[in-house]
Amino acid sequence: MASQSKIVKVAAVQAAPVSFDLAESLKKVGKLTTEAAKAGADLVVFPEGFLSAYPWRYAFDVTIGSREPRGRKWFAKYYNSAIGRPSPEFDLLCSVAEKNRVFLSVGIIEQEGGTLYCTAVLIDRDGKLLSAHRKLIPTAAERLVWGRGAGDGLVVANTELGKVGGLICWENYMPAARLALYQQGIEIYIAPNADDLPSWIASMQHIAKEGRCFVISVNQFCKVSDFPTDYPPFTAEHYDKQPDGSPWTPDAVLSHGGSCVVGPLGTFLAEPVWDREEIVYAELKMDDLVESRMDFDPVGSYSRPDIFSLSVNTKPAVNVSLAS
Repeated sequence: MASQSKIVKVAAVQAAPVSFDLAESLKKVGKLTTEAAKAGADLVVFPEGFLSAYPWRYAFDVTIGSREPRGRKWFAKYYNSAIGRPSPEFDLLCSVAEKNRVFLSVGIIEQEGGTLYCTAVLIDRDGKLLSAHRKLIPTAAERLVWGRGAGDGLVVANTELGKVGGLICWENYMPAARLALYQQGIEIYIAPNADDLPSWIASMQHIAKEGRCFVISVNQFCKVSDFPTDYPPFTAEHYDKQPDGSPWTPDAVLSHGGSCVVGPLGTFLAEPVWDREEIVYAELKMDDLVESRMDFDPVGSYSRPDIFSLSVNTKPAVNVSLAS
């Protein structure tokens, strides 16, 4: 359990990257992290797919039984704006944490081989990678461009701040995945996402209360103007339109945000913020964890291991082994 009377200041960065531009997006991570660090943040959290795009509204011209050349070209652009691990660009990301002396959690689109993964990385104050969690199940059309993660990413890191981990977007609706984190004693639960529906906020409150942990929900505030002008869904000739049927305009909002921080009894420490770029701050009083578990501990007093059990395969998803 975290040390008594400790307070951890967290920052949820509700912003958008410079989509499909890794170098500029890394600069934005650096700028916003520095701003949060100057405000006293110990932990700075960025949304899902921040490096370097959540590809809003686009299925890369894929239909069942057919792939169009334009979609392949845009996939190549997407791949080239993603980040390898390791790579010089990833080293630069780690240096942002080290320079600002913060813990840094960033949603990245990760290259490995010819496949992309939606990944959340956690880096410590010294610029050391503590964990990398790949999204287990990409949702709906995300499956066209992202591979599936494995159980080796279901990690809770034991840090000076507390036990830190999390899940990405709709993985948070997977009860067994949540339980795998609860079983590791998670205290600060990070939920980078791309969901700006009111029901998502209710889920964040539920998870905090269910897991008796702090939950940091962080989403992009994103507009059409955050994408290249030739990005297919928002060009005049593309069939995609706004929900009201009108053409997309540069100021049209794609994601309204809703980033917030929730305490272990399900109450807000920072209310959801909508329709603007903002760094959302909250102070986590770690004693609140102890108080909240007096009457409910999901893997302690309120568990029934004689009835329920969970088996988690934590092996990496590697299907080729080269013998020397």
